[in-house]
Amino acid sequence: MLAETIHNAGSRVLIGADLVSVDRVASVLAAQPDLAREVFTGRELRYAAARRRGNEHLAARFAAKEAVFKALGTGLSRGMRWRDVEVVNAANGKPRLLLAGRADLIAERAGVWSAQISLSHAAGFALAFAALECSAEGRPDSSR
Repeated sequence: MLAETIHNAGSRVLIGADLVSVDRVASVLAAQPDLAREVFTGRELRYAAARRRGNEHLAARFAAKEAVFKALGTGLSRGMRWRDVEVVNAANGKPRLLLAGRADLIAERAGVWSAQISLSHAAGFALAFAALECSAEGRPDSSR
């Protein structure tokens, strides 16, 4: 029923997922310290540093960025930068996405009006699912 409602409303959902090894992300970042500032925003780095298992949180955010790139169909191409996708937490702790730069532009062109993310980490892996809701009419605020 939901798929029918989405189709009937002229909407679509772009979906992306990614699974990464926490140890792999941690070892790459340890070997290339400057890479962390290229991949993650200052807010993401501070968030992870304040957590007991910060590497799990960074790995989940890395997976989230990949999941969004996959949902947009770009990968890390078309001028996309890692920091164009940021994962922040709402007051209740729920992760949410902030898009900037090329990611925001491509999302706007695709008519994305809502971006949802789900993160998980366990047993040495981090997982992210991204769902980008699109409308044929574009974003409600696309007149900016």
